[in-house]
Amino acid sequence: MRILFDQGAPVAIGEFLSGHSIRTAYDEGWDKLENGDLLRAAENAGFDVLLTTDNSIAYQQNLKGRKIAIVLLTRNRWSMVQRMARKIVAAVSAAEPGSYAVIEIPMK
Repeated sequence: MRILFDQGAPVAIGEFLSGHSIRTAYDEGWDKLENGDLLRAAENAGFDVLLTTDNSIAYQQNLKGRKIAIVLLTRNRWSMVQRMARKIVAAVSAAEPGSYAVIEIPMK
C-alpha cells in the first residue's frame, strides 16, 4: 500500500508500517498544497492512504468516489501517538478507497 504522510503526521510511525511504501507531502513537493489539491495529487500519483493530523479535513472534503482513504490522527505528539501504533496500523491495513478512519490519540 502507498501511504502519504501530510505535514503534521509524525514520520516515526512509519517504523510500524513495514511492508508499505511511505512518502511525505514534503518529499513529493506537495507541502504547500491545500487539502483538496493534496488529495487530488496523491490520488493521481497512486497513493492509497493519506495519514493526516488535520482535524478539519472531514468537513472540507467529500470522500465519496475517491480512490484514496484518509486515516486521521487527532494529535501528532510522538509520545502520545506511539502508544496507539497498533490501532494506526490496523486502520491503515483496513483502509479502502473513500474510507475515513479516526484514531483518537489520548492526552495521557
